[in-house]
Amino acid sequence: MNKDEILKICKEEKVRFIRLQFTDILGINKAVEIPESQLSKALDGSIIFDGSAIKGFFRIEESDMRLLPDPNTFRIFPAEQMERGLVGRMICDVKHPDGSSFEGCPRSCFKKVLVESEQMGYSFHVGLEVEFFIFSQDSEGGATVSTRDSAGYFDLAPVDKGEEARRDMVTLLEGMGLNIAAAHHEVAPGQHEIDLQMTSGLTAADNLATFKWVVRKMAREKGLHATFMPKPLFGINGSGLHMHQAFFSRDRNLFSDPKADDGLSKVALQYIAGLLSHASGLSAITNPLVNSYKRLVPGHEAPTMVAWSETESGSLVRIPAARGVETSCEIRMPDPSCNPYLALAVILNAGLDGIRNGSSPPPPVTKDVFSMSIREKRHHRVSELPTNLLEAVQQAQKSKLIQNTLGKQIAKIYFQAKLQEWDRYTRQVHPWERESYLNVY
Repeated sequence: MNKDEILKICKEEKVRFIRLQFTDILGINKAVEIPESQLSKALDGSIIFDGSAIKGFFRIEESDMRLLPDPNTFRIFPAEQMERGLVGRMICDVKHPDGSSFEGCPRSCFKKVLVESEQMGYSFHVGLEVEFFIFSQDSEGGATVSTRDSAGYFDLAPVDKGEEARRDMVTLLEGMGLNIAAAHHEVAPGQHEIDLQMTSGLTAADNLATFKWVVRKMAREKGLHATFMPKPLFGINGSGLHMHQAFFSRDRNLFSDPKADDGLSKVALQYIAGLLSHASGLSAITNPLVNSYKRLVPGHEAPTMVAWSETESGSLVRIPAARGVETSCEIRMPDPSCNPYLALAVILNAGLDGIRNGSSPPPPVTKDVFSMSIREKRHHRVSELPTNLLEAVQQAQKSKLIQNTLGKQIAKIYFQAKLQEWDRYTRQVHPWERESYLNVY
């Protein structure tokens, strides 16, 4: 779409407001809303906002930032969801006042890696399996961790408010142009999954940002609370964000090789090797919260070991059974609290690094990694993921690839924020400590 087409649509559909959406470095959705009368100005990139109020969006000598909308992300929110006139939406890149690229813009960071991928001959495509919890609200509209839902994986249970909300989420997401592959109940009570069909990398990241907003909005309209917190409750499965990736050249899947015994191309194997070799550092971006590492524990279907497999779902990287044009590489480590642009940027560049270096992955594991002997783990080069946020950040700070992918501005602000988060967590006195120690010591 171009400027004239968008202006024409807004006039014909009587769109009243436009939300100019972007994310901060920590992946939180932000927006500046403008009346339709300012749309032409916005499409020219002339909307200025105060970047000093947004995490990482400022320089010492200059706080004004410019929003440049991507016309291809223009959508109109379905009419029944909006009051006081229709509302449109465009996702933006953040620029300096002179129009130059801003080093702290996560979307621009990802676009740089996508350009490098295209220059190497690879069109990056991503499909997403997004897990989340739906809980009840308290009497004042606050979030709780209670649910009347007692269903399990794929259960067809008596319909409750959570099931109804999920269906309405799918309807609204499709109305926003997202292609939904499936939706179902997940393993834990109150846990749901909605899968997004594979699309181009940038569209996938934009879709995930849109997804988070839609899911939380629809839940609130139903008097519920949707959360992408990775592990809201002890003793049950946490929420993951499984990313299915593939390279294409026109309609040809470059991860597929029908002549190979396993159906995987050399490029696919090199890509897998890159993911595995950088996995520990990637986790600081793909699993960005203190709480993320409460999910990455044995016994709850989340990976804790760096390994790959064609059959074992507990592996960090899994190759689904489909071959040919549907061949993909699934990374199961990320969780939905991550910044979609930064997570996909470091994942893609890690895979590209494996290709640049002509790396080879270890042999795939064929059984439960936790039942493997020390000798078997050594043969498959199995190592452990970081067990907490501090370890993950330390690994990422040592990684030249991750530092270069993020750039100085994002790396500095991001890791500073994560270390502050860890420091606040370690200084807190948690309920478990009082329960365990107060009456004993």
